[in-house]
Amino acid sequence: MKGLLLLCLFLFLEGQRSSACPHHCSCHGGQVDCSSRSLTSSSLPTTFPAGTTELLLHNNMLTALPIGLLDDLPSLHSVSLHGNPWVCDCGILYLRTWLLRQPPSLKTYLDVNCSSPSSLRGRLVVYITEEELLNSNHNWYCDLAFASQVCLFVFVVVQAVLLVALIIFLRKFEKLSKEAKRITEESVTPEESRKENEYSPIMDTSI
Repeated sequence: MKGLLLLCLFLFLEGQRSSACPHHCSCHGGQVDCSSRSLTSSSLPTTFPAGTTELLLHNNMLTALPIGLLDDLPSLHSVSLHGNPWVCDCGILYLRTWLLRQPPSLKTYLDVNCSSPSSLRGRLVVYITEEELLNSNHNWYCDLAFASQVCLFVFVVVQAVLLVALIIFLRKFEKLSKEAKRITEESVTPEESRKENEYSPIMDTSI
């Protein structure tokens, strides 16, 4: 009983936390206004209320968004991101991917421009290719991110090859087992017949 009460209390507190308005922001219904707060990527709230429908993040100091920040907001239909100094290196990949998933009617990508590096300054983030992002900045973490993606791809391919090899091996093993069983049955049958023939005269003589 005590454990059940603790579980209910935990769920209640979790629900209160998920519906609480983030620090440095103001909330009105489904609108969460975090604009013009001089927020950086490190000081940006890590969670927003689950019922958020409109999120205002414009006119801050954001250079990138933390991975997964906007993924748990099913009711979100409007986000303002303009007026931030977005850095278009590998750290912007999450924001770019999220923007590409949004319907054209949302128009969230408008005015979401690269501020750096200089080779991509002024470009819309959504139209930057992954190759441009990786080639424009050669920081070690970008190279590490790219290497991680390559290793992950290789790992998945190897796992797929091993799975196919395992399936082929099991099928061959099953076929060999059936063949061995058939050969065993065929080899035992003549032997039994021979023994029956040897015992038959003895039985007749005794009679």
